[in-house]
Amino acid sequence: MKPKLSVITIVYNNVKDIERTMLSVLNQTYPNIEYIIVDGASNDGTYEKIAQYKDKLACFISEPDKGIYDAMNKGLALAKGDYVLFMNSGDEIYDNHTVENVFNTAPSGDIYYGETEMYDEDWHSLGQRRHEAPEQFNWQSFKYGMNISHQAIYVKRSLTEPYDLKYKYSSDIDWIIKAAKKSSNIVNTHQYVAKYLVGGMSKKKHWESLKERFKIFTHYYGFFPNVFNHFVIAVSLAGYYLRHGRTND
Repeated sequence: MKPKLSVITIVYNNVKDIERTMLSVLNQTYPNIEYIIVDGASNDGTYEKIAQYKDKLACFISEPDKGIYDAMNKGLALAKGDYVLFMNSGDEIYDNHTVENVFNTAPSGDIYYGETEMYDEDWHSLGQRRHEAPEQFNWQSFKYGMNISHQAIYVKRSLTEPYDLKYKYSSDIDWIIKAAKKSSNIVNTHQYVAKYLVGGMSKKKHWESLKERFKIFTHYYGFFPNVFNHFVIAVSLAGYYLRHGRTND
């Protein structure tokens, strides 16, 4: 039996992008996917767009929520797959063969991860993320920045916990670190697995997101090491910006 993958999409008032995200999941060649969509009671046509594909979804709920991670927790509670992948509205699974290729990389990984390609709001490619996926990944790998995007990591559901709602913008970092601490077999797929639309909530609330990240990294890595690591991150960011004219975070 091929492992079941629960793909969870959360969305609120994003009729412009939701269908593109949905089709990237629904057109996968991998046969064992359950697709869960959690909508925050959209009123811009998003609900109606999703409803067109309702018969292809494992679950579709539309109701008010308390924020991004509350919606993600709703999706996680509904998931029944062996693995979970969060593919939020505006983002895409890289191509139609990606999920199949991920699980063909190695058997029985606790976590699978890969690279992410960045896109602007007009869906023009900005290239690879500034933080390239590390050759080997563990719970300490985020000390110099979040080098795996949330859309590019497949996590065994038995290792997951609900997102901590005290973090409003960066709880995904805490969530991944917790899962990685429990993992003994983390697989680098050595391939692009996701396309990411820049400008999400962590960008719109950039300063608040950075403060939360610092708090999370301090919790796991210690205050003084985290201060030094952020100096390294700042130097790296400045160098990348001077070379490319953008950050590609």
